[in-house]
Amino acid sequence: MALSTFSPTSLTTQSAASLPKLRHPSATPGPVNFRADPHNHGLSTSSPPQYADLRQWRTHVSFFTNFLSSNKTKTAEAIKEELLEAIAPLDRGAEATPEDQLTIDQIVRKLESVNPTKEPLKSKLLDGKWELLYTTSESILQTKRPKFLRSKNNYQAINVDTLRAQNMEAGPFFNQVLADLTPVNSKKVAVKFDFFKLGGLIPVKAPETARGSLEITYLDEELRVSRGDKGNLFILKQVDPSYRIPS
Repeated sequence: MALSTFSPTSLTTQSAASLPKLRHPSATPGPVNFRADPHNHGLSTSSPPQYADLRQWRTHVSFFTNFLSSNKTKTAEAIKEELLEAIAPLDRGAEATPEDQLTIDQIVRKLESVNPTKEPLKSKLLDGKWELLYTTSESILQTKRPKFLRSKNNYQAINVDTLRAQNMEAGPFFNQVLADLTPVNSKKVAVKFDFFKLGGLIPVKAPETARGSLEITYLDEELRVSRGDKGNLFILKQVDPSYRIPS
């Protein structure tokens, strides 16, 4: 029987007159017999009809609640799969058209709506080294450079206990930047860059104007979504949760 046919109010609005009469009104009803009966959903025909209705209703409510709980998890996983498929051919965003960017943003907003970590700055899931899968930031993608001079991979590390962040490029240049984080609320930080490392080795002090903010809008054990103060979107996957930023 369809779930939509069951309504809790139908049990309270049913009048006594509408209930089937017992053969012997003066007799005290005996215990309910729950013997298997294929024609009565597991109840014997000796059970009073009102008890059978109540048992049916409870069974379907329990099933419906479990269905909603499991379906929420499946929905988050399905959205993540949809997102990863959409960004896979876009070279971390360098090949994305404005239409692609709009599509990705719409999928991300669906994922953000089922974010399981409401206070990411209090979660150990945020720690470690993350690989950039997609961004709308042209400065990170280096789209104005010839393709052979662009970074092949980008990483970001965060350590919550020290409130430090580190952005890293892979070859050909291996540049890095280190930053201090100041919590604004439980999911947003102010970012102050303090040192650049050219080639990953030569330190250069960052100017005082090198500041920004970052809001973590989705976080689980394998995927993170963040939005920057300039409106840029960042999608990253966890690659090393034990990574520590050098002091």
